[in-house]
Amino acid sequence: MKIRHHHIFLLFLSSFLSINLYAQSNTSKGYTIKGEEVIFIFNVNDYPNIKNNGDTIDDVFVSGEFNDWAKDQWPMAKINDSIYKLKKDLSLFTSDFGWEFKFIVNSEHWAEPTSDFENSTDAKDDYGFPLMVYNLKFYSAFATEYGNVSFKLKGHKDAKKVILSGTFNRWDETGFVMKPTEDGWRVTLQLRPDIYQYKFIVDGNWIEDPQNPSKAENEYDGYNSVIDVQKNVKFQLCDFEDAETVILSAEFNNWTETDATMTKEDGCWVYSQRLSGGKYHYKFIVDGHWITDPTNTVKEYDDKGNINSVCMVK
Repeated sequence: MKIRHHHIFLLFLSSFLSINLYAQSNTSKGYTIKGEEVIFIFNVNDYPNIKNNGDTIDDVFVSGEFNDWAKDQWPMAKINDSIYKLKKDLSLFTSDFGWEFKFIVNSEHWAEPTSDFENSTDAKDDYGFPLMVYNLKFYSAFATEYGNVSFKLKGHKDAKKVILSGTFNRWDETGFVMKPTEDGWRVTLQLRPDIYQYKFIVDGNWIEDPQNPSKAENEYDGYNSVIDVQKNVKFQLCDFEDAETVILSAEFNNWTETDATMTKEDGCWVYSQRLSGGKYHYKFIVDGHWITDPTNTVKEYDDKGNINSVCMVK
């Protein structure tokens, strides 16, 4: 049985994160995120339909939109009689989507969460008709005091509730609740490198970020605020110690032949560049000779037939 949902929403992580992250509540279940890993967690005590049926648990699998609801592709490791876990690289999931999933016991029984879980959602079949079951929701963008981007709204001290909503959570109107501060409101997110649009919802009223001049026109004849979340990427070329000059030439610097001069560091030529999420072509110019990155096996042709190295930022 494939269990799907017609609408997908992004929210933020639950408070059972093992490293004291700020989160919404302790009623979300099923996963946590540590660094670059997603850890799926099955606790039989959270699923009365499995706990009370008396069957012996031989194995547990994770099944969801990310593996086409396969019943036996993502096996979990048994930690003890109640807990099973499975680690997956966060890069398998994008920051633009939420993912619905379920746990399957003995490759047969769907573990049914109770409806009071914060991250449960009504399931629907392939035709959009509701089913008398629930799925869990997994979100790759989340709120944490240790996140890399802080959103602040000054003033509005009399507001009862302020929400941050944007493309990072598919414009969800409930997920990222901002906390009051001395001069306004604040929430910190962990976001992957990308360009995002966002707004604040102050007691139901959508407003732009008055402190951010970067805006994009939206479909409602208004504007959304825009933030470019970047990542520091270090390019390195070794084994050319006798070279006099090495240039990093790439899409992100308009294929400069003079400006991005690399410097020597521990026998290698290095250059650091802050980049938004995406794919970038690049090459090195060693004393006037263009070469691809000898340590990067990912290469592509450009529209002129040249072969370039490829840098993926995510």
